[in-house]
Amino acid sequence: KEVDGLELVKKFSEQMESMLRRKVEAVERLVEAAEDADLNHEYNSSLEFDYYNSLLINEKDENDNYVELGDEFILEPNEHFNNLLVNTTYSDIQLPTNVYNKDPDILNGVYMSEALNPIFVDNFERDPTLTWQYFGSSTGFFRLYPGIKWLPDENGVISFDCRNRGWYIQAATSPKDIVIIVDVSGSMKGLRMTIAKHTIVTILDTLGENDFVNIIAYNDYVHFIEPCFKGILVQADRDNREHFKQLVDELQAKGVGTVNKALTESFKILREFRDAGQGGLCNQAIMLITDGAVEDYEAVFEKYNWPDRKVRVFTYLIGREVTFAPNVKWIACNNKGYYTQISTLADVQENVMEYLHVLSRPMVINHDHDIIWTEAYMDSALFASQAQSLLLMTTVAMPVFSKKNETRSHGILLGVVGSDVPLRELLKLAPRYKYKEGKKLKPKPNYNSVDLSEVEWEDQDEILRTAMINGETGYLSMDVKVPVDKGKRVLFLTNDYFFTDISGTPFSLGVVLSRGHGEYILLGNTSVEEGLHDLLQPDLSLANEWIYCITDIDPDHRKLSQLEAVIRFLTGEEPDLECDEELVQEVLFDAVVTAPMEAYWTTLALNMSLETEAGVEMAFLGTRAGLMRSALYVGSEKLSNRKFLTRKDKESIFTMDHFPLWYRRAAEHPPGSFIYSIVSEDDAGNLSLNTRGEKKKGFSRIASNATLSVAVPGPRLQTAARSGSHRCAISDVASLSSPQVLNCFLIDNNGFILISKRPAEVREWSCCLPLTACLFCFASRVTMYDYQAMCKIPYHHHSGARPLLSVRISLHPAFPAGTVSGGFLLGHPQHYGVAYPPKKLHSSHKHKKHDTLQPCDTEYPVFVYEPAIKETNGLIECGDCQKMFVAQQIASSNLLLLVTDAACDCSIFPPVLLDAKEVKYILLHCDRMRSQKLRRRPDTCHAFHPEVRQVGEHRAGLSSTPGTSAVHTRPLFLHTSCLWCARPETQPGGSPFLAGGHHSSDT
Repeated sequence: KEVDGLELVKKFSEQMESMLRRKVEAVERLVEAAEDADLNHEYNSSLEFDYYNSLLINEKDENDNYVELGDEFILEPNEHFNNLLVNTTYSDIQLPTNVYNKDPDILNGVYMSEALNPIFVDNFERDPTLTWQYFGSSTGFFRLYPGIKWLPDENGVISFDCRNRGWYIQAATSPKDIVIIVDVSGSMKGLRMTIAKHTIVTILDTLGENDFVNIIAYNDYVHFIEPCFKGILVQADRDNREHFKQLVDELQAKGVGTVNKALTESFKILREFRDAGQGGLCNQAIMLITDGAVEDYEAVFEKYNWPDRKVRVFTYLIGREVTFAPNVKWIACNNKGYYTQISTLADVQENVMEYLHVLSRPMVINHDHDIIWTEAYMDSALFASQAQSLLLMTTVAMPVFSKKNETRSHGILLGVVGSDVPLRELLKLAPRYKYKEGKKLKPKPNYNSVDLSEVEWEDQDEILRTAMINGETGYLSMDVKVPVDKGKRVLFLTNDYFFTDISGTPFSLGVVLSRGHGEYILLGNTSVEEGLHDLLQPDLSLANEWIYCITDIDPDHRKLSQLEAVIRFLTGEEPDLECDEELVQEVLFDAVVTAPMEAYWTTLALNMSLETEAGVEMAFLGTRAGLMRSALYVGSEKLSNRKFLTRKDKESIFTMDHFPLWYRRAAEHPPGSFIYSIVSEDDAGNLSLNTRGEKKKGFSRIASNATLSVAVPGPRLQTAARSGSHRCAISDVASLSSPQVLNCFLIDNNGFILISKRPAEVREWSCCLPLTACLFCFASRVTMYDYQAMCKIPYHHHSGARPLLSVRISLHPAFPAGTVSGGFLLGHPQHYGVAYPPKKLHSSHKHKKHDTLQPCDTEYPVFVYEPAIKETNGLIECGDCQKMFVAQQIASSNLLLLVTDAACDCSIFPPVLLDAKEVKYILLHCDRMRSQKLRRRPDTCHAFHPEVRQVGEHRAGLSSTPGTSAVHTRPLFLHTSCLWCARPETQPGGSPFLAGGHHSSDT
């Protein structure tokens, strides 16, 4: 039957909505438990309490006694958590190295949050698909369930701070536009400059995908540290933050500081963005980092920020000098800001975090529990702890507030609760057999979300992107070029895109169906008895990554393979098994229809003679339902490629995110044709040939339901080639003058050599080295692009911030960019979590300074034979001689016979390499960096609250500041105050807000 794409995407969307809703409910239960626990907890500054510290658990001293905070903590491997050692009974506590693990605030918070343990366990029992659940405290500790052993880095340091994670930042604050102003005058030399740089980096780490930022440095004059960003704000995505960090590291102190021009420029930028409806459209703030201010710059604030004070000003006084401190304090206090003094590197983290508390207070006082979903990401900071596998994920998070009446007006944020949702769990809800080939979700160093326009590149007018960002439901068709076989080949497809929103989330979902075989699905009616008999045959297997039956919830089912689970489901041995009945029915039908192949292959093997079928090693078959049959014609020890069709060779088997390459290439070719290709080498360096034919049944418009293949060892092919080379196509190359001096090649439709007299040419994957001269005469060169690549750069080079979008390359307007298309799209409103793997990458995300990677765009050639050309010949000028060639298409295949004149040397032509080359934009580079794309913003904004304003006015009235008359005659200017002039405010129980004795103020 024909597949209804809109019905399909809506069904998937409903299932995903239901699954994601369960995650939200789990987080809501944790939030309620945490707030109730805090309400019932009385702060005790002398509290003594032992807890499970994830760094110290199971550690013993020299006397074989458990160290303090390191009691016995049972850890066992758990399949649901990727076989990591975990404790599913208790959570444990992680703290950054710079946070004292027995600080009274930490002890009280940990003691209070013990109430979350039973909720963690109950959530996991209610929804066994839950993964990591956690509570990140505003004081710095991180409670993680299930509990794990946390490992420090190679220097013995734990740098992971939950308050810097995107899920915490997005849940704790509303979107914000930030301009960071840093003093680079001569007085900032030495340690002060080092502290200032670290402060900027720390501020950048508190920004996320919903925030916008720029950095201005000032001394005798004002300059943007990235000239391309002059006069604008850019999205604070990971690549832009990393780019800023590189530039900050190069700042040098010199000259005299004049901050008024920098303030004026900052206010102008923020006002222009606000008036134009750009940026975060919520909080706006200026961060002033300096070692002193000679005046209070009241005229600037009066002109650009008063009386509404739409822009908060946070000030960071660097160093121990306090001569100019009053002016710096006054600037913050009179602009709804926060003042702090940072005199050492150790002070930076905690003091920077204070601004988040200020921005969160309006939300906290109003008790707005916004549910946030992050973009798709990979949190590399957790790699060392082994708490995350190398999987893309999204996080659902909610803020936790203090509900105590005596602190309500203070707006105390206790922390953020979150839970991770691996994207593979969403993929499970969109079965592979429903929609054919999909996109691979593969990581790259410093992975962050990839914009849909960088993947579905043919959407030049961004119709698809705009519709999905706006949460629309609809349909779109596009002609696309799809790279396969690691970019060495390309398929030309017409794809139909069906999309809708996932209700209750910021996500949109898209399903892609390829025209032709992708539009139809084969239905069959087979009895269970008949199908069971054929399923039990030894030559049959199922795609173990597919979800025929759910086996990862019940521990008793986890040991079952998918085939075993299907059989037990059909026989009634496991009545509790939940299976996809439609997929199981397809498997039964395929098993019955393909059952005769076993007998056929066996007959061939018995009748095979070395003369007639020499060299065939294996025959195999695959169906759309993920069923495979295979037959060996030689002993397994004699196979040329022992990895082929095993789990080690992901490209040759059905996986969660793709069909085998041999299946897909056959499905995309005309019915009745055979596809030949060299498969990759095994560990022994052996090559083998696959021959595949597509099996069509019934009528011409049916779905492609199966492909048949055989494998032949490469050496046998070479032997056959050499034995026949002396009579190479004599009748077909009569136009060549000297048939005795000929070179013969058997090549495929992409120019790769399958058979040659010289074996090294077959192994060479740089494409067509001996064919360079004549290749262009009968094959079209298609330039493909990778807009998600990573390129090496010298450490001193800083022109490579990841562009906010990839614009069409004007150098090759005739060729649309190649995309990984067909299949499944899951989109966050800003970005889409799909990555096409770059060709030349280091697997590690750590790089030496001289081997830095940066995001870039690359291009590479792919050659495609024109199928309309059955035969062609010609002459090629090669300097002193002419090389004659004849190319002839081999019927019903993807092969060509190429015969060339061996006497003429054409080595003057360079080889055609498939290596990707970086595209240098030069003049366009800056425009690309500055561009702003349509994006959906969070639905809520919490910028100000009247209770905060009243508290601020009362506290600020106590101050004694420069220009005292101004303070008393214009009290409304002091909406949100600082307490630098008053005694430190205390929490219930007497513990001061101010940590470490630093001279700071509160709002």
